[in-house]
Amino acid sequence: MEFRNLKVEPATREAFAPYGVLVGVDETVGSRTGQFYGDKVELWAPGGFVSDEQTRLSVARIHARAPEVVWMERHFKHTQTFLPLGSSAFIAVLGAPTATNQPDPDTVRAFYFDGSCGAQLHLGTWHEFPFPAGEAADVVIIIRAETQENLEVKENDEAIGADLEKRNLKARLGFGFAYER
Repeated sequence: MEFRNLKVEPATREAFAPYGVLVGVDETVGSRTGQFYGDKVELWAPGGFVSDEQTRLSVARIHARAPEVVWMERHFKHTQTFLPLGSSAFIAVLGAPTATNQPDPDTVRAFYFDGSCGAQLHLGTWHEFPFPAGEAADVVIIIRAETQENLEVKENDEAIGADLEKRNLKARLGFGFAYER
């Protein structure tokens, strides 16, 4: 299979904006405090999480695998979120939302998350499951229950459901993506 190379870039708020929002403390924007704890608890709202039904919180240990992207998926009913545990660094390969049933290769980028923040994807953002930056990474995943069920329905090496399109890039585009750090 042919692969197009991607350069891994740091996940900054500006660079990541077409794909979603970073989830973490951002001292450049104002925080709010609660009534009960005053300035002892600061709260930030990085982005409006969306899910129209039962949502699951899962924990994944992601083991090292080839830095190759063969499939990309997107979701229509929730803003999937990946949050690192224990400062686990990971790499996310993403494509901007499209009006077609496949990612636009010109928007596909690889982002390095150093473990200090996570990612909340916009509705429809194309993505592959994150890759660990080292041998393994522990990540909390917030996903709709329906989406996990959709992943079980495989058709022609793809998965399709009401909240999921998981596409085989070789079949759709004729190539995949690979990244180098």
